[in-house]
Amino acid sequence: MTTAVSGERAAELRGFRKVQRLAYECAEAVAARLEPGVTEREAARMQREWLRERGVRDWFHLPFAWFGDRTAFVNFRLPLQFFPTHRRLEPGMPFILDMAPVHDGFTADIGYSGSLGPNPVQDKLMDDLEVHRELILREVRERRPLRAIYEDVDRLMVRQGYANRHRAYPFGVIAHKVDRVKQRRWSPKVLGFGTQSLKGLAADALHGHREGWSPLWSPYRFSDHPPQPGLWAVEPHLGFRGTGAKFEEILVVTDSEDPEESAFWLDDDLPHVRRWAEAK
Repeated sequence: MTTAVSGERAAELRGFRKVQRLAYECAEAVAARLEPGVTEREAARMQREWLRERGVRDWFHLPFAWFGDRTAFVNFRLPLQFFPTHRRLEPGMPFILDMAPVHDGFTADIGYSGSLGPNPVQDKLMDDLEVHRELILREVRERRPLRAIYEDVDRLMVRQGYANRHRAYPFGVIAHKVDRVKQRRWSPKVLGFGTQSLKGLAADALHGHREGWSPLWSPYRFSDHPPQPGLWAVEPHLGFRGTGAKFEEILVVTDSEDPEESAFWLDDDLPHVRRWAEAK
């Protein structure tokens, strides 16, 4: 985090930062255990088990794993195609791990890109994602409409020679709001999504509709409004010839008139950020 926050808000952000770091720690631990022959379903189960051993009992959504050309969502047309399959990992193959645990009522939603051995294409995609993180923060601080920022990200991808793969997500979202979730002893799931989290997103959607904003950051007209204060899980996703890469992390938006305090990434000590820093 790049700005000072005090009191109750600071404690709340520490809670979100803690679970986000936990999720990235899980991604790194599972990535280190991947080997040829492991399936997407097995990788997703490894994430679930690792997090459950550390107290996670609820989810915004259950873990995903995508291997090979599925990292670029090649030929994805239906929501069920996002769910883990029996696709097996092979040497040199790219992968993405995506998980959204809820812990102590705090939510994270992260994406981790890697490969089983060297993959120069995905390495290049990861390198080129750095400027997207910078562009998104800069334009949110400028209070440009979310839809306009989305279009600027799209144009940057085109200049880089890549395809926009977050457009394949439901509603084409590049981000969505995340909130505190009420802790339950048992929380049912619908199509892999926790019902408590879905209730919160639906409440945000209803509230936002009345006030002219949406908790979904998309290329459509309902996102044609300035950034709404809150926490946003942001995930620019690049694709190139059957290889995909993305990061996903929380962006904090406030109503402060100070540019640096008006928006900032929740945490700069994350795997992709460290990667870019070490390369300089």
